[in-house]
Amino acid sequence: MTESVSFVRTDIIAPRRAPVKTTGAVAFARERLFGSPFNIMLTIISVLLLGLVIPPVVRFLFVDAVWTGTDRTACLKENAGHVVGACWPFIQAKFDQFIYGFYPDGERWRVNLTFAIGALLLLPLLVPRVPAKALNSGLFFLAFPIVAFFLLRGGGLHGFGISWTAKFLSAAVSLVGEAGFVLARAGQATGPLAPAINVAATAIIWLGFALTYLISPLIWLRDFIAQSPNPFWNDFVATAAVVSLALFALNGHVRTGWRTFIASVLVFAFAAAIVLAMGLDRGGLPIVDTRKWGGLLVTLVVSITGIVTSMPVGIALALGRRSTIPLIRIFSIVFIEFWRGVPLITVLFFATYMLPLFLPGNFTIDGLVRVLIGIALFAGAYNAEVIRGGLQAVPRGQAEAASALGLSCWRTTGLIVMPQALRHVIPGLVNSFIALFKDTTLVLIVAIFDLLGQLRASFADPNWATPTTLFTGFAFTGMIYFVFCFGMSRYSLFVENRLNAHRNV
Repeated sequence: MTESVSFVRTDIIAPRRAPVKTTGAVAFARERLFGSPFNIMLTIISVLLLGLVIPPVVRFLFVDAVWTGTDRTACLKENAGHVVGACWPFIQAKFDQFIYGFYPDGERWRVNLTFAIGALLLLPLLVPRVPAKALNSGLFFLAFPIVAFFLLRGGGLHGFGISWTAKFLSAAVSLVGEAGFVLARAGQATGPLAPAINVAATAIIWLGFALTYLISPLIWLRDFIAQSPNPFWNDFVATAAVVSLALFALNGHVRTGWRTFIASVLVFAFAAAIVLAMGLDRGGLPIVDTRKWGGLLVTLVVSITGIVTSMPVGIALALGRRSTIPLIRIFSIVFIEFWRGVPLITVLFFATYMLPLFLPGNFTIDGLVRVLIGIALFAGAYNAEVIRGGLQAVPRGQAEAASALGLSCWRTTGLIVMPQALRHVIPGLVNSFIALFKDTTLVLIVAIFDLLGQLRASFADPNWATPTTLFTGFAFTGMIYFVFCFGMSRYSLFVENRLNAHRNV
């Protein structure tokens, strides 16, 4: 038999080296900054560049800056006793102009109230855990624009749904008729194409007559309401009744339409409460013409309106470009390529100076509204291509599986395809939004003074003409633009990480 021999260690094993740290500042510097000779070279070059840029900027903005004063003399070298950096008294003196433009002093509380309401409605939408997102979205995207319009511009309501619809349709029919007569006059001056042009002109003119006959009952109802003792509220009640009953009929009548009917009545009741609270049926607040708006107010109005309205336009065009119906697809392609092929400056000039020439004589559109429409269509064409890229990234099997489950085309698009497509293109959409926010400075060329326009206008004041006033103003506006753009960028990154969290598991 073989005896088993056991071994008992009598000395302690030498400790092993500690593992390399993979988190913290030291690990970050080792891996990202000094991980290779190329990284070391880039780190050294970056440090040198930052050393050349940051100290002069800090010295100009803070160290050598002048913080108090009442006029330009406080920012002159001989009075300050040192090399003068930023002239912050200039910003303090012009701050109200940068925010409100030429908005009347006594009415600026309306701008502040609009900013406050917008912030109170927007913040709950940005926080994922806040409940009642549907109600909050409806208030922000539907009710708030109307309230903000009457707060900022003032005035009252001189009609409601039926009157507005009749006015819009009358203007549209007038445009059709005028187009037919213009085409008829053009046909008289042509040669071999004259017969075809005359036929088209005749068809358009008769179409205008037919449309006039079709909308005549609506015109009669508008005139009847206008002759009543209280035309606004009669119009309001008639519009509420027509819309609510139409929704009731379209959603299943007695069996399933009551919920929609009650919701519609509640919406109109809420609208009536707003009208009464703001006195819109009695003339409302004093009117402030949009030509007096300016500064950050205009920048936010143009950018937010462009961002919000360009999304549905982009979604509709992206879906239209992928449609199997040739007419819709061709229209979407032509629309997108036309607006993408035209500079934004041209769009603004056309919307401001040429669009009124194509409107009927009794139909006018405010200058700022024309700019907003042009920017919304321009941005919508760009968003359409971004969204179309997201639609192409969604596998075809998703739509086929939804169809196999019995979902309709609209439900498949709204519940299955579009949410996935939008999640794919969040970086591209936010990039378009940031570009649109910065492109609002172009409205200056059509005599609308946004934040940058007010800054340039303030440079003409001789009371603040100093060598550093120009740089101080651009530094101040640059910081404002950076805060907004950087905020949009970081929030989009947060949303992207939250929606793609399941992919990182």
